[in-house]
Amino acid sequence: MSETQSMFNQHLPPLAERIRPGNINQFVGQEHLVGTEKILSMVMEKEQPFSMMFWGPPGSGKTTLARIIAKTAGADIHKLSAVSSGVKDLRKVIRQGEKNKDLGKLTILFIDEIHRFSKSQQDSLLNAVEDGTVILIGATTENPSFEIISPLLSRCKVLVLNPLSNTALDTILDYAFNTDIILQKNQIDLSQKIREQLIQSAGGDARKMLNTLEVSMHLISGKGTITEKILSEALQRRSQLYDKTGDYHYDTISAFIKAVRGSDPDAAIYWLAIMIEGGEKPEFIARRLVILASEDISNADPQGLTLAVSGFQAVHMIGMPEA
Repeated sequence: MSETQSMFNQHLPPLAERIRPGNINQFVGQEHLVGTEKILSMVMEKEQPFSMMFWGPPGSGKTTLARIIAKTAGADIHKLSAVSSGVKDLRKVIRQGEKNKDLGKLTILFIDEIHRFSKSQQDSLLNAVEDGTVILIGATTENPSFEIISPLLSRCKVLVLNPLSNTALDTILDYAFNTDIILQKNQIDLSQKIREQLIQSAGGDARKMLNTLEVSMHLISGKGTITEKILSEALQRRSQLYDKTGDYHYDTISAFIKAVRGSDPDAAIYWLAIMIEGGEKPEFIARRLVILASEDISNADPQGLTLAVSGFQAVHMIGMPEA
């Protein structure tokens, strides 16, 4: 058994966890938050964190930033997932926060996927956040205005994280090859073309990129060349970053309608493909085209509404995939 295979069999943490930044100088991306004289850089410089909500897509750095903030402030950090935690877990952290408060120590409660908490679960946080027993850092991929109760939201600052740029992902990839012990011990050959494909396929998600790289390493037994075929096997099928009820849903249909209105067929087909691949109901798209024909085209082309209605009826009667 090779040394690399032996390392793989030791059940090490995933690559994304192994190279997770430990301080703000190692963090890549989100310059609007962590750049010079930006809000989070100043918060960490003064070591005075406050309750906040990180709103951004997967792999954009929400968990990492929370850990760095807690470490910089010397706080006692507790991490919960809203998927698997309940009021009992929250009360346990709050009790610890009360003890820490008496000792003059900060307590940071990081809740991943906080939008999954029910209203009553969110209610249980109000007093502790209000009196400073815990500093809440919530992470969500959904719009907090819709998913977080108003009393809790008013006690937190909402900070928006963006998908990472290809430049940022390229920097993270370099950091992985330069710091991870497994990557360093093996001569992984990654051509510029494959590197670009790996970055592009991540869609702004650093975790996805690193996970794909790690799967590719497993497929070549930890040594050798990651070819286009190997990368395709590791990727399987790229899933579109699209949700059917959240912001991406409305942003994408808006982009599609604007493309049609602006007579840009290429853009219209692109956004249409994103929605179809993402599992959007074709009736929803057809309905919006009827509205477009009525409100935006109107008398400029009287046949536009008739054509849109006929298209909607055909989609409704036939359905996918023929529609």
